[in-house]
Amino acid sequence: MRHPAHRRPARAASPGSARQEGSTPVSTASAATQNEGTATRRTPDVDDLHDVPTTLEGGPAPRNLGLLDQLGMWGNLGMSLLAFAGAIVVLQPLGEPGMGMGQAVLALVVGTLVGTAGVSAMALASSQQGQPAMVMLRGLFGGRLSYVPTVFNMIQLLGWGTFEIVTTTMAARTLWPELPRWPIVVVIGAVTTLLALYPLRWVKVLRKYVTVAVIVTLIYLASQLLTRDVPAHAGHGWGGWMVAVDAIIALSVSWVPVAGDYARHSTSHRAAVLGSYLGYCVTQIAVYSIGIITLLLAGGNGDAVFSIFLGVAGGSLCFLVLTLREIDQCFVDVYSTTVSLQNIAPRLDRRLISIALGVTSTVLALAVDIYGFAHFLALIGSVFVPLLGVFLVDYYLFGGRHRWNTTVDAPSRPLMLVAWAAGFVAYELVAPGTLGAWSDMWRSIGEAIGLSAPTWLSASLVAFGVAALATIVVEISGGGAAGARSRSTRG
Repeated sequence: MRHPAHRRPARAASPGSARQEGSTPVSTASAATQNEGTATRRTPDVDDLHDVPTTLEGGPAPRNLGLLDQLGMWGNLGMSLLAFAGAIVVLQPLGEPGMGMGQAVLALVVGTLVGTAGVSAMALASSQQGQPAMVMLRGLFGGRLSYVPTVFNMIQLLGWGTFEIVTTTMAARTLWPELPRWPIVVVIGAVTTLLALYPLRWVKVLRKYVTVAVIVTLIYLASQLLTRDVPAHAGHGWGGWMVAVDAIIALSVSWVPVAGDYARHSTSHRAAVLGSYLGYCVTQIAVYSIGIITLLLAGGNGDAVFSIFLGVAGGSLCFLVLTLREIDQCFVDVYSTTVSLQNIAPRLDRRLISIALGVTSTVLALAVDIYGFAHFLALIGSVFVPLLGVFLVDYYLFGGRHRWNTTVDAPSRPLMLVAWAAGFVAYELVAPGTLGAWSDMWRSIGEAIGLSAPTWLSASLVAFGVAALATIVVEISGGGAAGARSRSTRG
């Protein structure tokens, strides 16, 4: 789970085709839409394929992640150690005293349901086309122009992969404070790299073992915490409610670039959609709710949350399970960064890329104060909220799914970049953030044009809406027609 207070606020060839991935035309409307609930291509089991093909030109992606696999993976991604302390953003979005408990939980539920819908929409598209997220953007922007969001995605995923290694190390040292930091970082980095080499196999391991352990752990922790006398919460009312909703929406949407990378391996479109939506929603709501209770027990002190867990009977074992589970987010980030880079260099061996990225993340975790870059990474992540608006309008509303071109020579559609940029500008004007001179610049622009965004205004929804509206204008005016006609004549 990516928390916007610490992390970013805010990824398909035809299922029925055997064309090479990322290098050949996509099939026509009938092949893209037939059997909407089921991916029609049958591929060998993961053991036969030795997991994902090593290059984007190495053949079609295997379709071996069923509903339970997707539920298990997204259920694990929906929780994080950071969420327990990060729940302060939901409880006190504008600082003390914060909202009432009921209002905070409602903000959590609404933000999660809305934001995760975007994740599942991308998962469905990638499942239909059989392509990872950044390759999907070739159909939106063109082959070359898709490099722009790809670079942004690689930066944020590398940053958050490093962030996860640091977080897991911090949790491990909470259990064993006598251990030096660097060996733990190296071990976690090595395990992360190993898992990223065989991503589909480890998703199945997550489903069979880790998810069950995490569910049992969360139920036990919740039962233990609820037996305590939870202090009265001084917060009340609805002040900052939309700020909290916006934070949770952006948090959920931050997983959009990852969704397609795994949804393309789904055995059915249903598995991709339900797995991502139910798996992520249930665990995020559960973990944040536990986080709210824990924060109240800790007197609002986020630094004391872990000690609350360790104070319950069997707390050390529970904390160990949650710490080990944190590694799954590390390898998910590394694998998604790998396939993002393959959008630019489709012939590169993903195993070599993953090793290089794993080493890089480990070195960064050792040498860089990644927490100091959290606001910058949040800025990078915020570009994906309006990007989602542009994509969904073009792919679903204007029928792009029937003629989506994911070849390396897909024609450029620069006006779609303009629509994306319009949404990003709207986001920054509503929520400039706290990134020094960058944020000051957007505040100055807002003042110059007489814009003073009220606290009830959602930056995520505004950015999404502006980007979507701009895309509609581009489509109606014919600005996207050249790319569409070029796509429709292919294959």
